[in-house]
Amino acid sequence: MKIIVLIITFSLIFQLKAQANNNISHAIAMHGEPKYKKNFENLDYVNPNAPKGGKVIFSSIGNYDTFNPFTLKGTSADGIGNLFETLTVSTSDEAFTEYGLIAESIEWPNDRSWVAFNLRKEAKWHDGKQITPEDVIWTFNTLMEKGHPFYKYYYGDVLEVIKVDDLKVRFNFKGNTNLELPLIVGQLPVLPKHYWEKTNFEETTLEIPMGSGPYKIKSFDAGRSITYEINNDYWGINLPIKKGIDNFATIKYEYYKDRGVEREAFKSGEIDFFSENSSKEWATSYDINAVDKKLIIKELIQHENPQGMQAFAFNIRKNFFKDKNVREALSYAFDFEWTNSNLFYNAYQRTNSFFENSELASTGIPQGNEYKILQKYNMNFKIPKDVFIKQYEPPKTNGTGYIRKELSKATQLLKKAGYEIKDGNLYNKETNKKFEFEILLVSPAFERIVLPFKDNLKKLGISVNVRTIDSSQYQKRLENFDFDMIVYSFRQSLSPGNEQRNFWGSDAADTNGSRNIIGIKNPLIDSLIEEVIGAKDRESLITATKALDRILLWNHYVIPQWHISSYRVLYWDIFDKPLVRPKYSLGTDTWWVDDSKINSIDERKKSIQ
Repeated sequence: MKIIVLIITFSLIFQLKAQANNNISHAIAMHGEPKYKKNFENLDYVNPNAPKGGKVIFSSIGNYDTFNPFTLKGTSADGIGNLFETLTVSTSDEAFTEYGLIAESIEWPNDRSWVAFNLRKEAKWHDGKQITPEDVIWTFNTLMEKGHPFYKYYYGDVLEVIKVDDLKVRFNFKGNTNLELPLIVGQLPVLPKHYWEKTNFEETTLEIPMGSGPYKIKSFDAGRSITYEINNDYWGINLPIKKGIDNFATIKYEYYKDRGVEREAFKSGEIDFFSENSSKEWATSYDINAVDKKLIIKELIQHENPQGMQAFAFNIRKNFFKDKNVREALSYAFDFEWTNSNLFYNAYQRTNSFFENSELASTGIPQGNEYKILQKYNMNFKIPKDVFIKQYEPPKTNGTGYIRKELSKATQLLKKAGYEIKDGNLYNKETNKKFEFEILLVSPAFERIVLPFKDNLKKLGISVNVRTIDSSQYQKRLENFDFDMIVYSFRQSLSPGNEQRNFWGSDAADTNGSRNIIGIKNPLIDSLIEEVIGAKDRESLITATKALDRILLWNHYVIPQWHISSYRVLYWDIFDKPLVRPKYSLGTDTWWVDDSKINSIDERKKSIQ
């Protein structure tokens, strides 16, 4: 009997010690401490007393055919994410910190080998039923088995998900080197098992789904519009992390086939808010009475978001793009300086990094710990000497449109790759195949940018077909890697991690729907991705990301284009905003409709007619 008592006692002592080594908190930061402490009242960039009400109309291009945004099939409706809440939620004024949402608290050991979430008793589905660990477990397993391929890469290091008790669920990991895993697991959108398990999860659907979020679908016209209404029974409305957010009572998205029609619809007052992505239109299309009279607010809003990389992206699965010399040669045919001056009103800067506009971008030549990382892999992977002695920069012209010198360099590289000119056309000497390819576009507005590039390529003997297709066709071809070259934006966060496997990892190259649209299979890049994921602190993360960035750049997988570190927005004068702007987002979810402005807007519009 004494032995049994001793065993039980020692067991309890062991459990208490183990628990003592665990962290239990309202939030978890990637590095350092959360900005907002346990008893914070609201985020700094919101108005906690913002009124809730009013109707706003946003817009979108194309169409939609599903209310299930979690699978590869179909195009989901804009705004559908407002129906589904996550275990945790991030803020827009920190690099990477997650705060409890469905989860009241987060628990993890110092080595981050697992994470547990204690669910809120008040967290409810739209039908009033409580959110349970079973919902979390079912969601995770379903997304890994039937969801978009993204989830398999994002959560690939999760070993299992288990129920601890009626309000606690735990994720056990395969190891303890992936330090961001406890945070990204918290980003899991949780779905109601009792609703979704009755559906064919992998198929598109226009049946209005059940969620737990602040909005519900009020009505829709399939593919043309969708209207959301605020959920008056939303359980999270008074949480500090949600105060001053989601203030519009009704949100409608109108769909347009053409960007020009969408723009004119905004100017005529059919849409309340418009984000302008064309420097030409920004400079020339808003010299109108509504802007002059301040009925439309035209605003350039600075931000501190990483800009990632917008570029002409090669599909290196195609034989003619496999040679790095070829890819580099084609970069000399893109005259950014002329394009910026003649088409963009000098609005942009050339992009020099996959992590542009951030401390993560590689600059100069590798030094210190970055140099050590690259040298560590140099013996096995034979990194080109230029990586260590030169800073990567895309070709630069004089802006006159005459690029004879640049085309001469391109010709030399193409010759090195085994190509020759015959009758004005470029041929592969070994296969005798003519060098021709297609640039696939989804926006007609981009044709004016691509055509000068096409003309320069023609001078090299390369024949290019420019094809513009609708958004649904484009998405399908993108998911199946059915293209030669596209214009693509590789978006990045301030805390890169698991998603880099999906962008550049060898395993993702052959997985339809992955973000490795280039088709990269490079063991060195795979190794550097793991350096990023395994970084122990912020300094190590920056160093590893710079090394990854540098290798991506020197492989010439893309022809960099341009960026601007501002939002170009226009909106009718019906909104109010908090005094403090978020550093890393536009923050429209913190805006609200001003009753006095909305009540007078029709009368004010008459003054400009």
